[in-house]
Amino acid sequence: MDVLARAGQLSAEGRRFALITVVRTAGSTPRKPGAKMIVGDDGELYGTVGGGRIEQELIEEARAALADGRPRLIKRHLTHELAMCCGGEMEAFVEPMGRVERLVLVGGGHINFALAPMAARVGFEVTLVDELEEFATAERFPDAKRVLHDWEPAQWGVSFGSDTYIVIATRDHAVDQKVLELLAAANARPAYLGVIGSRGKLGRFRKRMEQKGIAADWIEQVRGPIGVDIAAETPEEIAVSVVAELIGVRRKR
Repeated sequence: MDVLARAGQLSAEGRRFALITVVRTAGSTPRKPGAKMIVGDDGELYGTVGGGRIEQELIEEARAALADGRPRLIKRHLTHELAMCCGGEMEAFVEPMGRVERLVLVGGGHINFALAPMAARVGFEVTLVDELEEFATAERFPDAKRVLHDWEPAQWGVSFGSDTYIVIATRDHAVDQKVLELLAAANARPAYLGVIGSRGKLGRFRKRMEQKGIAADWIEQVRGPIGVDIAAETPEEIAVSVVAELIGVRRKR
């Protein structure tokens, strides 16, 4: 299996990895443009870009790219910078791949109706959850990969780690609270967990969760009011503010 075939396999499995591609060389170098290597976030190494100090440096850059989610162009002189005897120069592009960032929109009302297409267009894989089928249909949410009808997080088919974002915006404050408590019971710790509403609403939610013995550090991760402060009023404006906050979390994580 060549490196690109392995990359396709890892992507299909939803696994994260960085792809290193040699894009330019000058002088004597161990590999030429087009050489590729995979560095998996589970430690897998597949292929080679030449071995020695240059390969080790590129592996370290690949791991850094996986950590911050940003591609990078790396240029090294093999003798002057790495004390290799080749004497040439190599330039490689390091690209993190395989990350699927999932956004779960809980509630099929006006705000999530406006938010779903915006989030999909900036790269989130959207799941829409609402018990009422008239609110949650594939026709109403064509940008959602999945439309589900169960408030129970265990039925959503997503992990609750660093690649998952959750926005709770149902028609009922009691349902918002219920979903939060279900997520707490599952010890879900996503990259983003936000609930639509005022500071007062969130303050009441936090107090009730404290009274039910939910851990303080779990409660602290719940965001609200959500969205960048742009004095938004309409559902569309609120959706713009929320997707801006989601992007901010994604870029700074």
